[in-house]
Amino acid sequence: MATATTLSELQDEIRFRYGELSKRLQQVAAYILDNKNSVAFETVSVIAEQAEVPPSTLIRFASAFGFSGFNEMKQLFRSNLLEETSSYTDRVKLLKELDGDPEPPEKPIDILQEFTRANGHAMQQLASQTSPEKLEEAVQLLSSANNIYVVGLGRSFSVSSYLTYAFRHLNKRAFLIDGLGGMFKEQLSMVETDDVVIAISFSPYARETTEISDALAKLGTKQIIITDSQISPLASFSDVCFVVKEAKVDAFRSQAASLCLAQTLAVSLAYYNENKTNRQ
Repeated sequence: MATATTLSELQDEIRFRYGELSKRLQQVAAYILDNKNSVAFETVSVIAEQAEVPPSTLIRFASAFGFSGFNEMKQLFRSNLLEETSSYTDRVKLLKELDGDPEPPEKPIDILQEFTRANGHAMQQLASQTSPEKLEEAVQLLSSANNIYVVGLGRSFSVSSYLTYAFRHLNKRAFLIDGLGGMFKEQLSMVETDDVVIAISFSPYARETTEISDALAKLGTKQIIITDSQISPLASFSDVCFVVKEAKVDAFRSQAASLCLAQTLAVSLAYYNENKTNRQ
């Protein structure tokens, strides 16, 4: 089984495997499930004392779930805590508390250089790990679709709105599912069997996007999924699934790789349709 990449995945795995754990490890599991903020903030020695186990038991617990050490697993709790803090100002404050860092914020040029470096790595990973066959299949699905519907909420909204904009410039009938006015149901009722839906969501996954993707899968609608993990709740609904690992600097994730993939799909569709027209 793949090592969890988000706290929710880890929590699900702990619950699923709880019965097979030793008594000591069950103590750790119970503490971790009930005290996620303490795990994010406290040291290994403090956590061990509060869970009433030796520190070595924490290490064994982390190893049992595929981590190289307890501090590696601890990063999932820190990331989750930061993601639940929606204000960027509060995230910066929280980072200082987590790191115990009294230093003032980095200079803008330092932040720019760090994001540039991280995004460069994310772009290389996107290019090397994206299947050419999946790209071809996705473009063919989009080309044959009568209508293209795009859904992406929260931080995925910028990617979904760009795709809708780009497809309309290709003279494709493209529609953004945004639930404006609470009309998700009405927007979904327009989707037909010869349409294609692109659903975009990253951890923490938008509940509405997952529910929409699930409902469309039951109808047999073709779906192209853009997400951040093979075990994302959306991945199982996909006909084509793209896993994008975005750059991350401290608590702040970029969208550069996702937008690069979106632009690739749009431009590839333009070339595909032009070549198809020339062959006719």
